[in-house]
Amino acid sequence: MKLFASLFTLICASIFAMPAVHAHVPYIENEDYSAEHPFVVTDSIENSKAVYAWFETGTDVDVYAFEVSEPVTVYANALVIACPSLETLLPWFAVAGPGLPVPDEELPFELPVGYGAVVVPNKNPGEQRDTFFEPFSAKTYFDGPEFSREVTTPGTWYVYYWDPYKIGGDYVAVLGLKESFSILDTVRSLINTVIIWFNLELHTTCR
Repeated sequence: MKLFASLFTLICASIFAMPAVHAHVPYIENEDYSAEHPFVVTDSIENSKAVYAWFETGTDVDVYAFEVSEPVTVYANALVIACPSLETLLPWFAVAGPGLPVPDEELPFELPVGYGAVVVPNKNPGEQRDTFFEPFSAKTYFDGPEFSREVTTPGTWYVYYWDPYKIGGDYVAVLGLKESFSILDTVRSLINTVIIWFNLELHTTCR
């Protein structure tokens, strides 16, 4: 009980310090975010989220959907926890929406009719990757590619994440940068942070 109380106090202190550490509300993928059942952003895409997800297979593509009704800044990032078992995982992602050009790269999924995409590649295998420590999750991450752009065309937009090298494994989809946290966000953070601290969100062993 004392351990739980100490953890609770520390997590609460971390949450109230969120602006100082640029925290994101943590989500954990409990079912595959497929094209048929994407992760749907129900608030603004500008509000910060970190989705602890995984590529169940090397060909898995995870899909995140959000609505645009007025000009917004879309930010996305692809992180990987700095575990030896995940050091070869190099997720790519693409931001797709109406009015964007058709990409030159071959995509492992079909875009909706009339949609284009901006593909955001990761580094090449074997290239040095920077790491950073994130105090809220108490983890070290391999830094990844970023996308940040204002979009104005109304409609449903998507972010697709995949592993072009077909290795699979755990990754983190970061969406948004604005630190705006509701009561539900705080409760979700309390629960999911404990899970993340004990590596219980991982589907691979961090070794």
